[in-house]
Amino acid sequence: MKERSASHIRKLVVTGALGALAVFLGITKLGFIPWFTGISITIIHIPAILGAVLEGPLVGSGIGAIFGLFSMIQANIGPNGPIDLAFRNPLVSVLPRILFPVAAWGIYALVAKWKKIPAVIIAAAAGSVIHTVLVLGMLVLTNGSGILTGGDPAVTVWAVLGAIFAANGIPESIAAAVLSTVVVAAKLGINSANRKSKLNS
Repeated sequence: MKERSASHIRKLVVTGALGALAVFLGITKLGFIPWFTGISITIIHIPAILGAVLEGPLVGSGIGAIFGLFSMIQANIGPNGPIDLAFRNPLVSVLPRILFPVAAWGIYALVAKWKKIPAVIIAAAAGSVIHTVLVLGMLVLTNGSGILTGGDPAVTVWAVLGAIFAANGIPESIAAAVLSTVVVAAKLGINSANRKSKLNS
């Protein structure tokens, strides 16, 4: 009973801490890496991936929900452009952020049966891609295609989506894989060191 209670407390703490980190990265703009396309690469979604990998899908979704709500609030308070206006809709800003950590966790759980670190790399990269696909997909489904094309009939929404995915989605997945692997590897190393210390004491 005590172990279960401690586990629940740990999950709540991790959700709050990583959720706060996502908000901090957004407020300080440290979560946006300038990129040659003119659209910054975001790493704000990485805490949700870490939460899912380290503590399970509920924690990942909780962190994603915090990230999504922050994104929606920002879009309402101080939008930076026409695309930001679409993020006032929770179907665009919140729902994809709740769902993609579950997918990342599922991939991790499947591959982790083989080896943990490769599982983190694959889950983080795939989770980031799924995040991009879900957000862009919801933009289109909620009539955001006009925003994406700038109202130009000569520009197809699929061409815009393909360009965004190639220029930003792929680099974001690489960044997610690298940063998530570093954090998880460090955690596994600390846990291993603690176990050895207890055995030697």
